[in-house]
Amino acid sequence: MSAEILIIDDNSDIREILNDLIIEAGYSTRLAANYNQALTEIDKKLPDVAIIDVKLDKGDNDGIELLNHIKSKNNNIPVIIISGHANIEMAIKSLKSGAFEFIQKPFDKERLLNFIRRAVENLKLKIENASLENQLFHTFDLVGKSQNIVSIKDQIEKVSNSDSRVFISGPTGSGKELIARKIFKKSLRKNKPFVILNGALLDLEKYELELLGEEKSDGSIIYGALEKASGGILLIDEVTEIPLNTQSKILRILIDQKFKRINGTHDIKVDVRIFSSTSKDIKTEISNGNFREDLFHRLNVFNINIDPLSKRIEDIPLLVDYFVKNICNNYKIQTFKIQDNNYLLNYNWPGNVRELRNLIERVTILSQGRDENHILSIIKESLTQSETDKFSINDTLDFPLREARENFEKEYLITQLKKFSGNISKTARFVGMERSALHRKLKLLGVKDLN
Repeated sequence: MSAEILIIDDNSDIREILNDLIIEAGYSTRLAANYNQALTEIDKKLPDVAIIDVKLDKGDNDGIELLNHIKSKNNNIPVIIISGHANIEMAIKSLKSGAFEFIQKPFDKERLLNFIRRAVENLKLKIENASLENQLFHTFDLVGKSQNIVSIKDQIEKVSNSDSRVFISGPTGSGKELIARKIFKKSLRKNKPFVILNGALLDLEKYELELLGEEKSDGSIIYGALEKASGGILLIDEVTEIPLNTQSKILRILIDQKFKRINGTHDIKVDVRIFSSTSKDIKTEISNGNFREDLFHRLNVFNINIDPLSKRIEDIPLLVDYFVKNICNNYKIQTFKIQDNNYLLNYNWPGNVRELRNLIERVTILSQGRDENHILSIIKESLTQSETDKFSINDTLDFPLREARENFEKEYLITQLKKFSGNISKTARFVGMERSALHRKLKLLGVKDLN
């Protein structure tokens, strides 16, 4: 890749030496002579690699502060710290702050060029990995023909161009983050950051640090999610896991549109569109005192709810074909067709769409060059016996014949109804019954309308 290197040093001779050396090596450069110039250059456009003198005109550690500023915008950007007053403590501090390398003045030119080459390759690798991950996970479409999915697609179109807050509910693995990303990609903020703060993965004591950031006693700054998402969108995932005292601070931020970093002395204005998501019943969490009702009303300007996969069975064949096609394409392997979806339709999918996607990836990798029977055997082995065969022969042995027959008929007819999305006429034709007779049988067995 053709890389651009930002050189930040208050010594004009050093800047020129670095500039000539780097241009001669085939890279382009930009220069900054002090802290403020550096901030301007960084905010104007992030470089591919930054070389920063640890001590500029602002203070002893302003190079570290610039390092933190770059990392807050894009953690993948490699930063090489140089110093004419280096010691072990300074080197350790730089590396702990995320520096790619630390080099002391006067520096060996070949050693520095080697650092730059490695930094460029490191960035290239991260970009390629991110691109692959994006193809595998984040660029998936919201696939389905169920009423729930059709409604969500319509909601996405309507809410994307507004700046309203969005509250997304649904079970784990159902696609809440995908919905948030779809809105982001259609929004006016699509070219700004999309930042995720996962409430379920943070230590209790780190919520405010991760959200607000911190001003440290040595003058360095740790940027929080609010500043990292500046101008863009912040998704607070599993928002119900956030402690009540932090919830009250989020409420105040939403009201005042400003906040202070931890140990900070001045207000920072907020320009962030906030999305929230939860896999819990928010009304139950509110009634149990785990979540502030006033905060919920602030976050819940626009509500989107995605059903579990078990409630939108008609989406499964479409999702299966979609995942097979995309995964085969990403792995550069021959595509195939899963002809028999019965096992997939009868499974309860506790992990929802994520579990289905993982299963299809497993099947795709293990079934290359194999026939349909082998594909089905992989699926059967992957799904638990209790979920795939709820009413096997062994299940019915403890029942009288009449009750066992009724149980089998009930489960069989429910399965067929799911297969045909609750359509009575299509189900009746498939099972070989008159439509009216099927209605009577379902009523007798206590099967309610699946629609």
